[in-house]
Formats: sequence, C-alpha cells, structure tokens
Amino acid sequence: MPVQHVKGVIARAKGAATEIATIVVPDPGAHDVVVKIEACGVCHTDLAYRDGGINDEYPFLLGHEAAGIVEAVGTSVTHVDVGDFVVLNWRAVCGQCRACKRGRPWYCFDTYNASVPLTLEDGTALTPALGIGAFTEKTLVHEGQCTKVAPDAEPAVAGLLGCGVMAGLGAVLNTAAVGRGDSVAVIGCGGVGDAAIVGARLAGARTIIAVDRDARKLQWARELGATHTIDASATDDIVGAVQDLTGGFGADAVIDAVGRPETYMTAFYARDLAGTVVLVGVPTPEMQLEMPLVDFFSRGGSLKSSWYGDCLPERDFPVLIDLFQQGRLPLDKFVSERIGLGDIESAFEKMKKGDVLRSVVVL
Repeated sequence: MPVQHVKGVIARAKGAATEIATIVVPDPGAHDVVVKIEACGVCHTDLAYRDGGINDEYPFLLGHEAAGIVEAVGTSVTHVDVGDFVVLNWRAVCGQCRACKRGRPWYCFDTYNASVPLTLEDGTALTPALGIGAFTEKTLVHEGQCTKVAPDAEPAVAGLLGCGVMAGLGAVLNTAAVGRGDSVAVIGCGGVGDAAIVGARLAGARTIIAVDRDARKLQWARELGATHTIDASATDDIVGAVQDLTGGFGADAVIDAVGRPETYMTAFYARDLAGTVVLVGVPTPEMQLEMPLVDFFSRGGSLKSSWYGDCLPERDFPVLIDLFQQGRLPLDKFVSERIGLGDIESAFEKMKKGDVLRSVVVL
C-alpha cells in the first residue's frame, strides 16, 4: 500500500505542550500491520512521556490504550487479517527469550514492535509511546501487538485493556491470584486501583477494601465493588484500619496502585502473615525504601511486582471482552468522557486533578 499521511498528537520536546502534526505511515514491513484507530484512552504513561519521565527520545507519538480495525498487513502476517477488530498491546511476546522458553511469556524480555518507524513529514522518526503510538488516525505495529476481540465491542471500552485497566485487573487476577473468599486491600483508587477492585470482585473476594485520600475516588471504588473504604486523609493508622476490617489479621492481598515508599510500606504491613503484596504503581527512579530486613523474613508471604498485570493479551483480552458483553465486568464505567485529538492537554489536566478515570479519544 502507498505511504499515508494522517493526523496525530506528538510531544516534540520536554516541557512543551502536545501538538497535532501530520504523521507519515510507511508501507508495512513483512510482519507489520496498519491499524485504523477508532479509540484510544489517555493514560498517565502518555503524560510521563510528554514530561520526559520515560526517556528523552523526542519527538514522541503519544497514545497506546487503543482499539481499531486492521487496514493493511505485511507480506508475512498470519496473526490477523484486514478488517479484524483488534485491541493493541505493548507485550507482543517473542516466544524465543529465556522467559518465553521457560513457559513464562508474560515476562517476555524481547517483545516485538513495528520494523520501521512512523515519521514527521520532514523525515524525523517518531518514538511511539510503549511501541504503539495511537493518538493518531492510523498507526503501524507488529502483528503480535494486535489482539483480535469480539467485533461488536465498543472501541472506547475495548481499548482500555491496552494498559491501565488490564494492569489493575491482572494485578489481582494474575499476579496476586486472588481467590474466592479472599480479602483484598487496594491502595490508590484511580483507574488502575479501581480496575484492581473490579478484578477482586470478579475473582470472588469476600472483603474488598479501597484506600484513598479523595472522597470522590472512594465513591467510585464503592460503585465498582469495594465493600469497605478507608479515607487515608482521616487516619494515621491505615494498617490498623485494614486489620480491623479483616478480623485483626490484615488482608490476604494488598495492591499498591500508587508506587511510593510510604504506600508500599503500608501495603507490606497491612497484609496478613504469609499474605501477598503486589506493586503495580510505578515508582520514580529516585525513590528509596528503608525497612527492617527481619520483617521481610518474619512475615513471609510474597512480594511481587506486576508488569502489565502479568497478562497474555491473546489469553486475557478476548475473555475480558466477553465478560464485559455478558454484563459481568463493568469496563464501560471507566470511560469518564469521550474527546477528540485536540483535547489531550485538557485531558491531562483532568487526570492530574483526579477528575476522571479515563478520558478516551474517539476518532
């Protein structure tokens, strides 16, 4: 197919506002796929790219929580066909690295991306957010980054599995392996934390405790399945509050959806003996943690980090979409507003203020 020119949102330099630019979509390589984007969620990671929190490989083509239609495929593509409705993912497993060969592909250390970059009109190569770049009318990805799901699923909802919602769901369902009757505490009730609450409900957890400082976020958590809430702005003893709600023992699993030293310490001590802590919130490089080593030994259990909810897109996305369509998984509740490509900066401000779970660009 010929080279195409489309509109997309880029971050040109650190500290600069995003802008709409003309993006050149090249001919797909042998295993590449051109996807016509129908919807893409606005994620904290996009803001981190804009502000230089990921790396300095500007200019960035932002956006990665996306769903769309396969428009063209490379000569060796077998995974999807033209016309398929797909959710994009940033974990296209290679099948060959040491993690994949050990039967742990959700840890894949050599995931695939498109073989050629998208560019600006002057030929400047763009760095796509998480290897996707989907705040654009069309993008180019590796075929393994496309997961085919039910074609009648709403794009604005389906695309959310591309990052934050999957991270929260997977932290509970995959990483913590929460089971029926378990108790779960979730620290931080934004999009990822609320997805963890939904996951805990889906898994059959008996007690689901939401912890946050924002009354509005605690209300969202209750609506999505939290059985109890703790206002962290009203108590200095969150650990004690969690224990009070779990028979004095602490939760079987505690999900840290914030990723700060103080929230991690709270998660560590708020779990039951031999309980599980899952870190899914992303710390910044300068953060340090100092705790007595003997506590790690004496309390036992598991301390885990969750990368993308330890998901396998091919395994998880279709099932989760089916659960949504059956009315058993309220993914639609995470769509706070539908916006256009020109509204990204406004969406970032709403995100920073905690006004939304997800703004979704609809094209």
